[in-house]
Amino acid sequence: MKQSITIHINGEKVQRDVPDDLALIDFLQEDLGLTGTKLCCGIGVCRACTVAVRRTPQSLPQPLLACSTPAVLLDGESITTIEGIGQPAQLDRIQQVFLDHFAFQCGYCTPGFVMATHMLLERLRLAPIPETQLDAVIADACGAHICRCTGYVRYYQAIRALVVAEKGLLQ
Repeated sequence: MKQSITIHINGEKVQRDVPDDLALIDFLQEDLGLTGTKLCCGIGVCRACTVAVRRTPQSLPQPLLACSTPAVLLDGESITTIEGIGQPAQLDRIQQVFLDHFAFQCGYCTPGFVMATHMLLERLRLAPIPETQLDAVIADACGAHICRCTGYVRYYQAIRALVVAEKGLLQ
């Protein structure tokens, strides 16, 4: 069966008829040509396929695993993918700090880490934390993400540097 859905993806309204069992990642990649969200494990463990979903316009973005979530469940919601973060000619500060800290090797997990960091920054803007809690908060936001090249230390160092450098995220 197919259902008609309307989703806002990276600020653009998208309306399509999609099969009930079509995974969000397949919808993004095959129907919309948004190939930045990566399929790695396919079972929601590695988190390379993480996108940000807002259930309401006022809510904080929440991580969503695109490989294991049917697109039809997102009717009426807003999603940000890696393509919604920065532009090829102008990287987002998250992408730039990852480059500056040599945070990744193969880069396959990077979209998931960028999205996790993006959501972390949004949470910290609304509820700054003491710097003494920062390492634990980074681990909570990114600890479930798998990097097969073991770049965790550099990712965490980059995220830490970004949070410390930005005004208003720490108390």
